[in-house]
Amino acid sequence: MSIVAHVERFVAMGTRVELHVFGGEFADAVIAARRAIEEVDDALTIHRPSPTTAVNDALLAGRGVAIDDPVLIEALIAIQDVHALTDGLFDPAIDQRFGGAGWGDVEFDPRTARIAAKRPLALDFGGFGKGFALDRACAALRDAGVVSACLSAGESSLAVIGEHPLGGGWPFAIPHPSIDGAVLIELDLIDEALSISTTVGAGTHAPERAAMVRPSDCATVTAARCAVAVDRSGGRAEALSTALLVADDAGARRLVEGAPTRRFLYDLSQEAAPTVDVARMHAA
Repeated sequence: MSIVAHVERFVAMGTRVELHVFGGEFADAVIAARRAIEEVDDALTIHRPSPTTAVNDALLAGRGVAIDDPVLIEALIAIQDVHALTDGLFDPAIDQRFGGAGWGDVEFDPRTARIAAKRPLALDFGGFGKGFALDRACAALRDAGVVSACLSAGESSLAVIGEHPLGGGWPFAIPHPSIDGAVLIELDLIDEALSISTTVGAGTHAPERAAMVRPSDCATVTAARCAVAVDRSGGRAEALSTALLVADDAGARRLVEGAPTRRFLYDLSQEAAPTVDVARMHAA
């Protein structure tokens, strides 16, 4: 029996996005999912004028501002949650260019959608935005009745709806970022999202920005590491993989202990095995 597949490929958020939707007549749903991702790109980008750059202009000038963009408001509410979830290790406001200012200096009221900061800073949704966009796309697909789909934003962020169209979990092999043919781990996903963060490769060309800086001491993470996180939410998965990447040993252990079969940190300077693994914790 053949399986109907709807495939959409496009560029958004600075990367290649692919939507693979299986079963039924879901052409309109695929268009809605693409629109959801493009709306996040338009709202959160810092590479062209956007609601986020308007907020950043105000925060850098020492002014508070009321936000009227619903996507940005939703993202900031989610940021509050993941900042707490990661013990502050995911911080979209940390930036060495601004003297170590961070999310702790941000005052955001979800009821009024007003944001201000105690000192000049800017927001950077790298390490969160792609996963958040996939969440919104998945929501659009589920609303349309989709029960099987695989969405990806680049090679580091993906989300799946339901089971694989042939049954069972969606199988993924996470490649070693610097050794051809080597695999770090194999995972099966059902109704989950996955994020990979690494200090090795093309995604490390702006080390002063949030996704490469440890909030506790504002130090750039330079060790060869790779973090993998799986969660029901793409935004949370991205925040968790970012947090694992910048965490010190104690912080990484706390995060991994929260979901030891869904959070992994690899030391790429040594063997391709988790540096923080509950089964090996006492030997690490």
